[in-house]
Amino acid sequence: MAVASMEKDAINTEDDLHLNNSFGDTGLISPDKEDISRILTVPFSGRIRGGMRPGKKIIIMGIIDPEPDSFDISLTCGHNEENDDEDLTDVALKLRARFTERQFLRNARVSGKWSEEETPITYFPFIPDQPFRIEIHCEHQRFRIFVDGHQLFDFYHKVKSLQAINMIRIVGSLQITKLG
Repeated sequence: MAVASMEKDAINTEDDLHLNNSFGDTGLISPDKEDISRILTVPFSGRIRGGMRPGKKIIIMGIIDPEPDSFDISLTCGHNEENDDEDLTDVALKLRARFTERQFLRNARVSGKWSEEETPITYFPFIPDQPFRIEIHCEHQRFRIFVDGHQLFDFYHKVKSLQAINMIRIVGSLQITKLG
């Protein structure tokens, strides 16, 4: 499915490989498919070029593991290779899918303190061994989260400097097939 408004901003992997993004494909494009599978290995950590800003969106496509426990997707601030202490990093948005409780949780950490975890959603959108598409839309006051085309919830910004949100981390019971 083509996304006409797809931005040229890409997510770079830790080793700063420069991959092209295209308007017709929300995923990464590379001449070598083996590179893509290596780059999109979970746990995944990559840079969001230019940070977040209103109008920017991140799309994560993948497949849930056959017997999943949980997975986390975090948008974080800053990156220091010498002192990569995740406990000190601000987390603008942390999405956590828990399969046993069938919950899709979200919260943020600012100045070392976690906000209260937000939990209520109308349904749990993830199915073991099935593909998914998560879209995180950045707006002026909030992130708007969609799963498989359905808007699930809004998460109001706790981190006020959107440009400082420049890393994405993905861990857990899933495989990433495309990221853009």
